[in-house]
Amino acid sequence: MARTRKEKERIISIVLGVIAAVLTVVAVLLIVLPYIRRKDNYNEFKNKNAQIDPDASSQGEPLPENPIKFDELAEKNGDICGWIQFENLPIDYPVVRPEGEEKSTDYYLRRDLEGNFSWGGTVYMQKVNSPDFSNRCTILYGHNMHDLTMFGHLKDFRDKNFFDDNPYFYIFRRKHILKYEIKSAFVYDDRLIPASFDFNNDIQSQNFIDEVCDPKSLIKNVREDLEVTLDSKMVVLSTCTDYNKNERYLVVGVLVKDTETK
Repeated sequence: MARTRKEKERIISIVLGVIAAVLTVVAVLLIVLPYIRRKDNYNEFKNKNAQIDPDASSQGEPLPENPIKFDELAEKNGDICGWIQFENLPIDYPVVRPEGEEKSTDYYLRRDLEGNFSWGGTVYMQKVNSPDFSNRCTILYGHNMHDLTMFGHLKDFRDKNFFDDNPYFYIFRRKHILKYEIKSAFVYDDRLIPASFDFNNDIQSQNFIDEVCDPKSLIKNVREDLEVTLDSKMVVLSTCTDYNKNERYLVVGVLVKDTETK
């Protein structure tokens, strides 16, 4: 039996509707998937039996084991120079510094530890900084991911109570645990800090310290009783804000203890 004109139009309408629905789903996936990042599990590189309390005294005792298996990490990627960890945040990642002329200073912006493309990238420092964290100011970059991986949880420091209750973060490197106390957390502009301040210059270094101690941002928290001087070693954690691509959110820590390990 031949289909009527109305039946044909109805079938065409259904087919077009299905096609439109499929295209909509594909479009949504193309938009959403780039922001969904698998949380890398690096537990295999942690020494579960190691002493991880950097305040514990080892005077007169054998040096404690380092909590991170840096020899195994080096086999995975020789660019790994450290590991950042918070006590009450799931920020727990290797830190890399790109080595070699073939790698740009922002090589890991959209690459994982294997060098493959990754929207989440890897927590990294630029080549201007030393891999042993000995500079006056070391900047670590991490993405503000929608799934809160990488540096997505830094925004928690916008809450005054959280800021007050969580004053420390740690950076492990080979044979050392570096303990940092957080001086301030605030919204900053999108200037590249190493390009804006010469930290070999006392005056420019002091200018940055002044900004850290008294941020001009309306969104800020500052630990007033923590002193920062030209002799301080700072680590600045930098990520994007949720609402303005021309701003960065900074969490600034000051080295307060360096514990030697095996």
